[in-house]
Amino acid sequence: MSRMKILLLGKNGQVGWELQRSLAPLGEVIALDFDSPGPLSADFSKPESLAATVRAVAPDVIVNAAAHTAVDKAESEPELARALNATSPAVLAREAAACGAWLLHYSTDYVFDGSGSTPRDEDAPTGPLNVYGQTKLEGEQAIRASGCRHLILRTSWVYGARGGNFARTMLKLAQEREALKVIVDQIGAPTGADLLADLSAHMIRAARADASLAGSYHAVAAGETSWHGYASHVIAFARAARVPLKVAEGAIEAVPTSAFPTPARRPLNSRLATHKLRERFGLVLPDWRAGVERMLTEVLAR
Repeated sequence: MSRMKILLLGKNGQVGWELQRSLAPLGEVIALDFDSPGPLSADFSKPESLAATVRAVAPDVIVNAAAHTAVDKAESEPELARALNATSPAVLAREAAACGAWLLHYSTDYVFDGSGSTPRDEDAPTGPLNVYGQTKLEGEQAIRASGCRHLILRTSWVYGARGGNFARTMLKLAQEREALKVIVDQIGAPTGADLLADLSAHMIRAARADASLAGSYHAVAAGETSWHGYASHVIAFARAARVPLKVAEGAIEAVPTSAFPTPARRPLNSRLATHKLRERFGLVLPDWRAGVERMLTEVLAR
């Protein structure tokens, strides 16, 4: 197979940053962000400018790691959220179909309504609760309708060692406060940006060799926990690593979602079934704790 040319969009986000590393062995990576200098535009607020970028690069693969991910803010700026999450992916899909490129795109558990307690598979009925979820669903639908060869990866509770994340916030609060309140009735799997990036590289390579692998997949770490369980694990790990903490043992109170009202409704059940990805690509998804502990080890070493 000839050397691959990959157009990566959203290079400075949590997943985009890791993709710059994981995609490098596959071929030439042209990595852009919304504010990248030069003639190539990656400004998702101007969707049609992306078409010119795809035509200029003529990639074999487009990896779209850009999105409007500020869930609460999306409620007050739905037009911008739609431009970034639906209209721009639709343009990328159209251009991918026109030049024969693959498109890898990331979506979210927020396309579901979060009811029940069973993990949802890829064919489960959708029913987003908020603008973010609705616009991400519209992006998925546009990609499928375009006829381009694609991989859509739905994921949840994404974190990276670079930049802010839930674990770092909990560590900071645990150093400042004697007691914490954390939501216990939302359940999901914390998933590392590094894991998503590595999965993406494996999946691109396999799909280019076998086009029947195209389609939508759920990609999250194994296991499940609540935000309360996640916070408790992070703080216990930090305590064992002798990080000075103000919060007392047993002083992390489990509270319902209703204790923290937000502009956007959140799904309570973020469980995603991953058997399709594991079976079709022959990959293993590590337990969520392994990735979180690796990230914490990196963060605490700084």
